[in-house]
Amino acid sequence: MGGGYSTREVSELIGLRPAQVRHYVRRDLLRPLRGGRNEFRFTFQDVVLLRTAKGLLDAKVSTRKAYRVLLKLQEELTHAKSLAALRIFTDGDKVVVREDDQVWDVETGQGHLDFSVRDLANNVASLANKNLTFAQEADELNSDEWYNIGLDLEEVDPEKAPDAYLRALKLNPKSADAHVNLGRLLQLQGDLKRAKQHYELALEASPDHQLAAYNLGTVFDELDEVESAADYYRRAPGVPDAHFNLARICEIKGDEVSALRHMHEYRQLLDMGSE
Repeated sequence: MGGGYSTREVSELIGLRPAQVRHYVRRDLLRPLRGGRNEFRFTFQDVVLLRTAKGLLDAKVSTRKAYRVLLKLQEELTHAKSLAALRIFTDGDKVVVREDDQVWDVETGQGHLDFSVRDLANNVASLANKNLTFAQEADELNSDEWYNIGLDLEEVDPEKAPDAYLRALKLNPKSADAHVNLGRLLQLQGDLKRAKQHYELALEASPDHQLAAYNLGTVFDELDEVESAADYYRRAPGVPDAHFNLARICEIKGDEVSALRHMHEYRQLLDMGSE
């Protein structure tokens, strides 16, 4: 067990037969990790997709149409700021995702589908905490497995996620992704000093880690050290918001040409992500 949820667990949680769950894996809509016995281990994003699939089945949406919806939703969930903050429902003949004050179509659908991912997260939390307890008692997991448990906990029980990332880092102090995720959680709590330390350690371990560079830029931005912020944003050319923030900084400095260039890069990256 290294994070994630078993076929049986998600089957019982969602109300799909195990064979139906495995069907979505074969269709490449889900790409679960593998556990120590080569069994499937599903992520929280997989659970959200399966819950949507169950709703579409119940609404008698055609198989072909449901597949298109789920394929598009798979992409949308990857870009969501917080899965637990989403609400997925139908509006007339359209499947719609609501995130904060933004609403967007997923694909054309039929029937009635309306569920809060937060409610689903609350149900999944018991599974995540059971896996956490098992991991703590077994004390046999490696750094990557603790990192995966941290990912599970972020959406369903975020207060416990930092401990999982710390365990991952104790086993592998050079785990850049664990440093970045832990730093982001600390930054959300307002602990900029410790967040900055973890982003810097991530860049020491992986100098080309663009998300670490971008996040470090946001720390300097919050501290009103815009020159340092801009330096780190430039090290994250593949992160759309890095260009958005650079455009803002260039505009403040009166460099309209660079501001327009970065806004163009920002829009291009967003368009690429939505293809």
